Amino acid sequence: MERRASPRGPPALDGRDARHSTTRSFTLLLVNAEIIAVGSELLTPHRQDTNSLYLTEKLNELGIEVRFKCIVGDDAQGLTASAKLAMRRSDIIIFTGGLGPTEDDLTRESVAEALGLKLQRDPALIAQLEDRFAKRGIKISPNNFKQADVLTSAAILPNPVGTAPGQWIAGKYDGRDRILVLLPGPPHELKALFEAECVSRLRARIPVQHIATRTLKMAMMPESQVDARAAPIYKTYSDVETTILAGAGEIQLHMRCRKDSKAEAEARVEELTEKIEDELGDAIFSRKGESIEQIVSYLLQMRNMTLAVAESCTGGLLAERITSIGGSSRYFLGGAVVYSNALKTQFANVPKSMINQHGAVSREVAATMAEGIRKRCVSSYGVGITGVAGPSGGTDQKPVGLVYVALAGEEGTQVVERNFLGDRKRIRQFATEQALEMVRRALR
Repeated sequence: MERRASPRGPPALDGRDARHSTTRSFTLLLVNAEIIAVGSELLTPHRQDTNSLYLTEKLNELGIEVRFKCIVGDDAQGLTASAKLAMRRSDIIIFTGGLGPTEDDLTRESVAEALGLKLQRDPALIAQLEDRFAKRGIKISPNNFKQADVLTSAAILPNPVGTAPGQWIAGKYDGRDRILVLLPGPPHELKALFEAECVSRLRARIPVQHIATRTLKMAMMPESQVDARAAPIYKTYSDVETTILAGAGEIQLHMRCRKDSKAEAEARVEELTEKIEDELGDAIFSRKGESIEQIVSYLLQMRNMTLAVAESCTGGLLAERITSIGGSSRYFLGGAVVYSNALKTQFANVPKSMINQHGAVSREVAATMAEGIRKRCVSSYGVGITGVAGPSGGTDQKPVGLVYVALAGEEGTQVVERNFLGDRKRIRQFATEQALEMVRRALR
């Protein structure tokens, strides 16, 4: 049986206040959620909010759309303002973090201030804290008792792997049904608590709805070109939310549809997907979220073919991406990082005279690298990559970002010249994406 803090002080969320009331049996009709991650460390380059990704996935499984996410530092005024805004615009609000024992853990106090609720210290939680510390042979410091402060009318959510319990409030705010949840910040605590305490509660409060999703992926196409071709199609589907994302040489089209039945949602999003596939054709390499290296893996194995690589500016990144897939030894024979001109000659059979005449970064050298490594490894296909990854080393004739990618096979050798923008990491990533896309198209 769930335990609630007994109401003390001014009435709130208990039906006696004009603005707030609570009923244990109410059901939300709208199910849009907001996640507020608390912690100043999340506003630095050293820590990342991964809790919201986990929660979004779990909420989507329940048919709940996440409409807003934000990160708020350890600031009482900012947290209070964020809670007030969230309560006005979202049906379900989940706070993560800020429930610990230190002075900068301010989530409970800020939410109480935003909702006009009181905090009271729960004797049973204090006893649990004392017992937990005693079993570990540690003397408990008084500031730990702060974790026993509970919002008036909140249900206490036991934390099986930590000291700070979660809290659950369900009721009306400004005349609309709301659910507000406070969860601890450490991911292993949050996940265990959410699974054990929140999923069943949410499932009981929300209407049965289903979200169907599809993701189409394309490589080495401009985002604007993809959208120019796809937008006239997806704009006619007002009930399917379509998002286009771009990064590292890859474009993704995400489609989501929420309906009362799973079959209806799946049928609607599938209908749109098929129309976009008809338009974009061979440009699409995945419709189920697979990476391009996974697709290349499938195709090489289906055709019983092998691959070898000779890399210069990418320094082994292509081989790393290929071998990140389990079972890659079935089709990837290996290769060489031929960073120096001498090794281009020794391992990839590039003549010194060719390097002297055309330069190490050239169409001719890339082609010979692909052909040389294919011959040396006796593979079905060979890839050669050479370029200027930067940040130095570029010239007017061969600027930073110039890359040649070659693919050699039984049908001949093709070379693609690209001028990638960005820093060293981005240029190298794009070069390997180009190589994998060339292999994929050749195998198709």
